Amino acid sequence: MSGHSKWNNIKRKKEKTDGAKAKIFTKIGRELAVAVKQGGGPDPASNSKLKDCIAKAKAANVPNDNIERIIKKAAGDGNADNYEAITYEGYGPNGVAVIVETLTDNRNRTAADVRHFFDKFGGNLGTTGCVGFLFEQKGVLVIDREGLDEDTVMEDALEAGASDFRADDDVFEIYTEPDDFSGVLDDLQAKKYEFETAEVQMVPSTYTALPSEEACVKMQKLLDALEDDDDVQNVWHNWDAPETDDEE
Repeated sequence: MSGHSKWNNIKRKKEKTDGAKAKIFTKIGRELAVAVKQGGGPDPASNSKLKDCIAKAKAANVPNDNIERIIKKAAGDGNADNYEAITYEGYGPNGVAVIVETLTDNRNRTAADVRHFFDKFGGNLGTTGCVGFLFEQKGVLVIDREGLDEDTVMEDALEAGASDFRADDDVFEIYTEPDDFSGVLDDLQAKKYEFETAEVQMVPSTYTALPSEEACVKMQKLLDALEDDDDVQNVWHNWDAPETDDEE
């Protein structure tokens, strides 16, 4: 199982976050605002989508003041931009499966940009459903394992309702069914656990290794270009990335 390289992807994303916090905060802010407007209002107790977004924001170190300000603004601002959620599916080099989740106020611009990135870096944009079947939606909670006892964390996670628990060299990975994510998160937060990442993700059922360094470089450039695009919220893929590539 390629859980380790999956964590490397998350870790790499966090390292990148440290160097580009403003961009990450903007994207999560947009997600929070959309959750308020489309998920059922500014109260996370009755808006599970917003509750999950707040958890993701806190795991990404977005300050509480920022979160509260975004929610208040979204709840009171009827004239804000209306963002549309559009998901694209395609293939990276050598058939790596890629799902791109966007929030956009201009679907023509976003579609053209996403298609351009796939074409430029050796992939191609596919039709809806072409790779989605290779992924399963799961809640993913990642905890830094330093100073923690594996058996205790596993017991707490499974008791809270987690569906799977994996121990890595650096972290513990806890998986939940999407509907159980908030409940498991609440229980573990009540036990004072802190998370490296906490969000509902598209987790691949199989992983694809690339045959050459050239293909790896192209794949990394495709991911970087997509993640740097203002309209793109999340990029999921099944590339079994070598550890060394995450340090580039």
